[in-house]
Amino acid sequence: METGSPQNTGPAETGATAQAAGPVAGAQSEPAGAESEPAGAESEPAGTEGEPVWIALPPGLLKMRRLLLVVWLGLLALAAGLVPGLLAGPGWAAFAALPLAVLVWGWVMLERNWRSWRYAERADDLLLTRGVLWRQETVVPYGRMQLVEVTSGPVERHFDLASVQLHTAAAATDATIPGLVPAEAERLRDRLTELGEARSAGL
Repeated sequence: METGSPQNTGPAETGATAQAAGPVAGAQSEPAGAESEPAGAESEPAGTEGEPVWIALPPGLLKMRRLLLVVWLGLLALAAGLVPGLLAGPGWAAFAALPLAVLVWGWVMLERNWRSWRYAERADDLLLTRGVLWRQETVVPYGRMQLVEVTSGPVERHFDLASVQLHTAAAATDATIPGLVPAEAERLRDRLTELGEARSAGL
């Protein structure tokens, strides 16, 4: 009986200590995992919330502007070189180099300006940014829109383009989005008009 009692108490003590050690180890590992989940939950909304989806202008606008640049400066270079050359001598035809230099510079700057134009539709307002040297960003609240119209001149119609003009209660927040595809311009007009009516009715 004396020899049996130590053998029975030995496994019982070791089992109890193993059971006691198990929950302690698990309790220490669970808070580490629990702390890592909120950190990941906070980082996901930071990367997705509040970031507008920017929409660039179609390349047809750049093509139209470059064509107009070539036509006007090409005619100016022809006149600047031909008229002085005929009246004062062939050496004066070098004046044509000035409009040609402006043509090369304008060709590059038109692309940079075209790339700077972007707009984004948010929940409560429309963002519009443009400019190369001086960046300008306009925020147009939907509730202040009074009129949204689509315009298209003869040159724009030739290139299948249209512009959206936004008129608000404050003239400082008026904006124009040029060079859009007619289907996109009409979609934007209908959506902005609908949102403007809904926001103004809510006020």
